[in-house]
Order: sequence, then structure tokens, then C-alpha cells
Amino acid sequence: MQISPDTANRIDQTFARLRAAGTKGFIAYVASGDPDGDSTVEIALALQEAGVDVLELGVPFSDPLADGTVNQAAASRALAAGMTVGGVLAGVRTMRGRGLRIPVVLYTYLNPAFAYGFERFLDECVAAGVDGVLVLDLPPDEAGRNPELQRRPEGLRMIRLIAPNTPADRLALIANAAEGFVYFVSREGVTGEQQTVASSIGERAAAIRSRTDLPVVVGFGISTPEQAREASQSVDAVVVGSAIVRRIGELGPRPDLAAQVAAFVRPMVAAVKKDS
Repeated sequence: MQISPDTANRIDQTFARLRAAGTKGFIAYVASGDPDGDSTVEIALALQEAGVDVLELGVPFSDPLADGTVNQAAASRALAAGMTVGGVLAGVRTMRGRGLRIPVVLYTYLNPAFAYGFERFLDECVAAGVDGVLVLDLPPDEAGRNPELQRRPEGLRMIRLIAPNTPADRLALIANAAEGFVYFVSREGVTGEQQTVASSIGERAAAIRSRTDLPVVVGFGISTPEQAREASQSVDAVVVGSAIVRRIGELGPRPDLAAQVAAFVRPMVAAVKKDS
């Protein structure tokens, strides 16, 4: 799918800016509501100041099948603290009101969004200031069979996942349905920190680029500055999630939580930006 001419979307604007500058992007994932909603707002603002280009917010869900133990624990903490879909959206509105300028992508499973009312969820995403939605368990062909799942408001990007074992014909289908950017999952399995970066990133990124001119980002398993820099060489941006979420869990609710998280992320941002 071609990049949309709708310049109002922050995802499009951000990747256009990165490409013009010849640099790579850094996407940070945090679980919304971990350890509480107010802390998530402060963390988001601190991550922006640390140089993060896109914020990915996890919508907490009780059965997150694509997530490893670290992100599952974060979702459980957020649910225990009372976070809801409505609370996530309210948090984004607060972030925007406090000066958050970077794109926000909601990372969710279909169940919470569907229970909320899928059309209502998408409309309220736009109203709150969300720029993209990644529904982990909603492949484009399944969405195509359900009219309720096909609609999206103008300006909201529907992000798609491509796995390392996705066959060529299905890769083409997913890439054609993607908007904003294509999220390449570097490893089979669930989210979580890894000791090494998958060696197939370059080859798979090239295959994706042969099907779309959308930016390609890579995530799942990247957890150190060295890994972030290595992974960024073949793609437009890297996603770091579990390492940040683990740090939040270790620190817990404290006055300097946002500053500590930003300090943890800053070296990874710098590694991705260095000489790129």
C-alpha cells in the first residue's frame, strides 16, 4: 500500500522526517496503566524528551497470547490497578493535553476493542489523539469477512504484523493491507528479551520492501543499545518493549519512575541514531 497523502497523521509525518534526515526511528512500547494511569502519562512525556519517535501503548488484556511473561505481568498489574480501554483513551487525551507530540499507536487484541464496540473504539482513538492501531489477532483477510471490522476513521492507520515465517503470497496480502508502517516480528513466538538479534532481519526486510513502500520496523527481542543499533541497519525503525516494561516493573511506583525509564531508554535511542 502506498503512503497516504493525508499529512495530518503523525506516523506519516514522523517517518517522512526520519527519511529526509537519513536517520532511523525508535519506537518504545509500554503497557498503559503499569503501574498506574498517571505514571503512564509521565513516562510517555519523559520518553518523548528522551528522543523516542513513536510511542506504542499496550491495551491491557487478560489473555495476551502474543506476549511473553514480562508483558503479561505488566498487563496484569495494569488491570489490577483498574486500567480499562476507556482509561487508555483518556490517558492519551491527557498526554496530548500535556504536550505529547509524537505518534501514538495502540497495541491491542481484538477482544477488548470488540467488547468496547469496535467502531466506537476507532472513533474514540481518533478523538483522543491516537494515530495508529495494531490489533494483534486480527489478520486482514479475517477483517475482510466482517464489515464491522473493515471500517476505520479517516486519519487512523491500521498497522499490520509480518512474521519471519510468513509465506510470500501472504506477505503480499498483509503488506497491501498495511498502513502507517509494517511491523516485522523478528522471531517466531512471543515478545521477550533475547541474547542476540535474528540474522534474517535484512533478508526479510528486503522481501517486505519489494511489496510496499511503507516504512518497515522490527520488534520482538531487542533489548540493548547494541542490539537496537544492529537491528536498525536494515529497517526504518526498531521497537523495544519488554526491556522497558521489565525496567518499569523493577522500579515500581515511585516519584522518579518516568525519569528512570527515560534514562534507561536514552542510550538505546542514541545507538539507533548514531551515524544513521
